[in-house]
Amino acid sequence: MKDLGVIIDCKLKFQDHIKLKINKAYSMLGILRRNFKEMDVDSFISLYKVSVRSNLEYGESVWNPHYMYLIDDLEKVQKRATKKFETV
Repeated sequence: MKDLGVIIDCKLKFQDHIKLKINKAYSMLGILRRNFKEMDVDSFISLYKVSVRSNLEYGESVWNPHYMYLIDDLEKVQKRATKKFETV
């Protein structure tokens, strides 16, 4: 079930919602990587906060993860973003 953009399953674990948000964040990182090849740190931070982080944090007060594997999956997005910026 989807309510206000948050996917809710029958056990209230929000796994589907978190996986969807992670996939969206990875796709946005790919778009940033392809379209903005040469950017400075300030530009990257602004684009990251607007396009990637806002997607990850939408509705976070409702689905705040308390399972370590979900937290680790969310943190991998940020680690990948910093790695991609280092190679730019």
